[in-house]
Amino acid sequence: MIPGKQIEPAISQLRELGFAPGAPPVEAVAKLASLRTSANDLAIARVLGQIAAPEAAAMLAEMEVGTSGGLRREIRRSLFRLRQHGIETPVIAQSSANAGRPTGDDTGLSGMMSIADADGARIVWIIKSRAGGGLRRLWALISEKEGLLAVTAESLSRKELRSDRAELEQRAGAPIVEADWRLADFLMCEAYRRTSDERRARVGNFLTLRTEIVPVAPADFRHPIYDEFAAEADGDPAADLIKEPDIAAYKLPQDAIKPLADETAQLQQSTLVLNRMQQEERVNAVLERAIEQLLTGDIADRLRRRLEDTAYYFARTGKRAQAGWAVAAAAKLRDHAELKRIVFFQLFMRAQLGTILSEQQQRQQEQPRLIMTPAEMMRARTAAQARMAQRGRLR
Repeated sequence: MIPGKQIEPAISQLRELGFAPGAPPVEAVAKLASLRTSANDLAIARVLGQIAAPEAAAMLAEMEVGTSGGLRREIRRSLFRLRQHGIETPVIAQSSANAGRPTGDDTGLSGMMSIADADGARIVWIIKSRAGGGLRRLWALISEKEGLLAVTAESLSRKELRSDRAELEQRAGAPIVEADWRLADFLMCEAYRRTSDERRARVGNFLTLRTEIVPVAPADFRHPIYDEFAAEADGDPAADLIKEPDIAAYKLPQDAIKPLADETAQLQQSTLVLNRMQQEERVNAVLERAIEQLLTGDIADRLRRRLEDTAYYFARTGKRAQAGWAVAAAAKLRDHAELKRIVFFQLFMRAQLGTILSEQQQRQQEQPRLIMTPAEMMRARTAAQARMAQRGRLR
């Protein structure tokens, strides 16, 4: 352990900047990575030695590249403490040209990703070239709802990679696109953070497998799509974005939207005498309230992430216009714009409410009715009387 007189000031210094000592290891390391400056590096190195996780060792190994003096000694002490807990130091090649976070080809890393299906699941790969030939692949199945569903790390040849990609594309009916490895890494780490403890025990040790391939700690990440479509992000999304199947298939949580869908159904079935305009005004009021209430917090964050990743996928499959629309919609969620005034979000929420109502009507049609409405009772009575009269005439 670091003597208290050394570690406590380090923790206090970082806590003032937003670091939470009790956070889960992957989140704690990511926060420390975002706080790195020459003024904070020594405190960060000391605190990392207290986080018994592979991500902490990876970040310390990255920090050691190109350092000297007291900071290097502090890093080495922290790495030694982690080894005492059974956490080995990953090997990171020295590079005078790149002493920070490796980028692009410097790492030998690349990524691939599929489009998300209707349930929000997608496949993500991180691929690393091996010095002796062949590849190492970190393969993950991630879900917007449940987090990390499966993960493996395996060695394979380039021919096997091409074969796997072709087979997956054939089964999915959609291409697997090349992606920035940092985006692929972010998608995996984000999914892992959302994974329940029970599921983590079933999907394998993601953190250990990741360290085998990615030699740096997870860090805060700005989605590259905002730089690629900077001009489009400042505008409003086109209404036609809702016509894209990958956007239209997205579903908000049913437990959140159902009460508002029920309210809409009651307005449409109301026995009050309302003209068409009055009814539409009341439905629009519910629609605006649904946008204000639902497209906030975690629900809005998940929709924004879907839009960002879908825009990235669109851009790499030749759908540049649609990618720009999706970026614009994501930017509006990111910037907390007044969404109820934007046509795309009006159409999006109307489609969400309509889907719930349609599903409810379908279930009602499929189930036997035990209670009849007054109109149905009247029609049934009239039909019965007509049958009785017909029988009388036949006699």
